[in-house]
Amino acid sequence: MKDSQLFDQLNRLLKAGKSAALCLLISKRGYGPREVGAKMLVDEDGNAMGTIGGSEMERIIVEEALKAIREGKHRSISFALGVEPREGMIPLKSECGGEVEVFIDVIKPDPRLIIIGSGHIAKPLADLAHMVGFEVIIVDDAPTATRERFPYAEIRSGPFEQEISRLEVGSNDYVAIVHGETQYELTALRTMLRRRPAYIGLLGSRHKVERRRARLREEGFSEEEVNRIRGPIGIEIGAETPEEIAVSILAEIIKVRRGG
Repeated sequence: MKDSQLFDQLNRLLKAGKSAALCLLISKRGYGPREVGAKMLVDEDGNAMGTIGGSEMERIIVEEALKAIREGKHRSISFALGVEPREGMIPLKSECGGEVEVFIDVIKPDPRLIIIGSGHIAKPLADLAHMVGFEVIIVDDAPTATRERFPYAEIRSGPFEQEISRLEVGSNDYVAIVHGETQYELTALRTMLRRRPAYIGLLGSRHKVERRRARLREEGFSEEEVNRIRGPIGIEIGAETPEEIAVSILAEIIKVRRGG
């Protein structure tokens, strides 16, 4: 596979809000199946593009790449291919007769905030999120979902169910549901619970949020799944205005993102 094809795929994954691991053969002593500089890309689902050597070595590299993606930490691994392993090396049966080292580089997308709704709270929330470095996506079919209102955002303003079903959501994405209409909220919650972003927040009172959880339980979602819904959305700071509520929501999202 050409490097250009591999990097095109990496770019597609990042644009979809998904992390990947770029595995690079960085050193070789003796003989090995590929030369230094060989690359392989592993996505969050364990799909691999390119090759570093195939066989058992590649299976282990994919496993290590998935661990690295989950932990968000780079790592390197070394293999002894049919030779006596030195300390820290993974021995493999091979006729190559050499040693290779592979560096696994975790590449994360820029953080994305998917805002369901485009009303009074969505506007300051989007403004603040853009200000602190989030890519912003607005999903709503209301007249307020316009380029003029959100000039920096990606606008998904077609039929709501169609737009949300087409939206690619990754484990590094954050979702704030600030729409207010029951059917829109439930559609968004069903979709996002299945796609498992890093954060799902729902605007509304504690009583309303619990009603939405109860409805989803009736539909077959597990307790673990419905408990992923954060609500009432935002950190408790006594917020009253749309701008103050937006600050509380973004503060909670930043806290989750930074591991708080």
